[in-house]
Amino acid sequence: MRSSQEVAAGNEAGFTLIEVLLATLLMTVILGALVTVTAQWLPNWNRGIAQVQRAERLALGLNRILADLSVAEMVPLNGEAKTPLFEGAELSVTFVRTAVGPNMRPGLEVVRFLEKADQQGLAMVRERAPFAPLREDEQLRFADQVVLVRSPYRVSFSYAGPDQVWQRTWRGLGRLPDTIRVTVRDAATARVLAVSSAAIVRVNAPADCARARDPKFCLSELSNPGKPGREAPL
Repeated sequence: MRSSQEVAAGNEAGFTLIEVLLATLLMTVILGALVTVTAQWLPNWNRGIAQVQRAERLALGLNRILADLSVAEMVPLNGEAKTPLFEGAELSVTFVRTAVGPNMRPGLEVVRFLEKADQQGLAMVRERAPFAPLREDEQLRFADQVVLVRSPYRVSFSYAGPDQVWQRTWRGLGRLPDTIRVTVRDAATARVLAVSSAAIVRVNAPADCARARDPKFCLSELSNPGKPGREAPL
């Protein structure tokens, strides 16, 4: 038989059933509290991360749009055209720029920003086509579509010449706009966001004006507000 000292030593070396139950209960309470706290802050954490990601994508898309618009060039559709290839509307703009990129050949390309709808909603996309002289009845074949800005944001454009009067459209004119405003709105509330910006076009006159005897007169003729294609100011 075991002595009383051996029994006491065995009791001190292990846990009783009551102690195990109490430890299990305490652990359950702690885990329950952690689950409750996690359930409260995790959705907010996920929403915060999603908002940061949307803001970063919006900033990258706007930077791309502004960078492209600022280097638009005065290139006509073909040798017979009198006006540069620039079609500006409220939800789209098409223009010519120097081709850039690791896989691009030296030359020009036609870039188009256009709002389109897909399964995820409205999005402002960038498309491109290699530039080549075309007839008036020929259509450009755009490819390499890239989404720049997606819902819940919407992007619109407006245009201004030397007079700094904003227009909804800019087409059929002999010069490019001096400034292109890129307005970003919340799709749900139509509220204009502070991230809206504007691109200053570096080239806004053809080379003929640089060679003209009176460059100022040449530029004034190009910016004549009575020419077709220019709408009433905003």
